[in-house]
Amino acid sequence: MNKYLPLILAGVMLNALAQLTLKQGMRTIGHFSFSMDNLLRMATTIGFNPYVLTGLCCYVVSVVIWLLVLSRVEVSFAYPLLSVGYIVTALAGWLLFDESMNLLRWSGIGVICFGVWLITQTA
Repeated sequence: MNKYLPLILAGVMLNALAQLTLKQGMRTIGHFSFSMDNLLRMATTIGFNPYVLTGLCCYVVSVVIWLLVLSRVEVSFAYPLLSVGYIVTALAGWLLFDESMNLLRWSGIGVICFGVWLITQTA
């Protein structure tokens, strides 16, 4: 096992957490339209939403971790592992936000899992 795999996965999990908190933030704000009439009001509402702020902070930390990873690991190994985030966010969206998960989506997650396993075998 690659000794940097836990660091890569920590960054991936932070990135997934960022997506989930951003989603929750936008759920609390609700649907809005992009127009010049409400641009400032919506920018303020979004910018001060605690979920959105938390998500952005998670992104910043995940980018710092990613830069650390890239300084130590081959990008051809590390980058495909980011797809673990797709799995985490899909499952969390299903569990936390009651999003639909049909057979095709489950199959896609299975393919991603298999691909991640294959990549980790090359470490």
